[in-house]
Amino acid sequence: METWFLNLSQTHTILVYAAIIVVAIIEGPILSILFGVLIKLGNFPFLQVYLALMIGDIIGDIGWYHIGRYFGMRFVRRFGKYFSITEENVGKVTRIFHKYHDKILLVSKLTSGFGFAMVTLMVAGMVKIPFWKYLSINVLGQFVWTGLLIALGYFLGHLYTTVSSILGKASIVVLFIIFIFALNGYRKYVANKMSESDSTILS
Repeated sequence: METWFLNLSQTHTILVYAAIIVVAIIEGPILSILFGVLIKLGNFPFLQVYLALMIGDIIGDIGWYHIGRYFGMRFVRRFGKYFSITEENVGKVTRIFHKYHDKILLVSKLTSGFGFAMVTLMVAGMVKIPFWKYLSINVLGQFVWTGLLIALGYFLGHLYTTVSSILGKASIVVLFIIFIFALNGYRKYVANKMSESDSTILS
């Protein structure tokens, strides 16, 4: 498997990094952790992967900003249910944004939103935060967040390479899977809490 990844990264460089960008638009955090492991295993270079992951996430952020700015509540009413975005949540985030928008935007990016990132990004466009200000905050947050997630994956990869037994390696794989499920579970938990009260978002 490791040889296959190495050959793929060397013979189809442009295609591989283009794929990383596309997938990162949809699910950047989990992909960042996975590639942290692969970087430690020597299958991919750090800098190129880091940039590809950041570019993918930022493209997604730009898309949500423009959806909020130009389509706003029309998008929410028609398609919001497919992205767990409701009019109620948009209203709550909008009220908070008017008072704390820079802070909320940065915190949301640094934690991948944990359940309300899409709403936050959309509302940034809806309240018409200047685009270049929005982009600079997101790039700063993305730079830190992607680095932390890659570092986490790198640490898991280090554990994987230092453990010699099959049972030990299997345990690390299970640990990785558990962490991914826990991350998604926490996102859903915060999203549910968000729908109950404004104070949850600010905590």
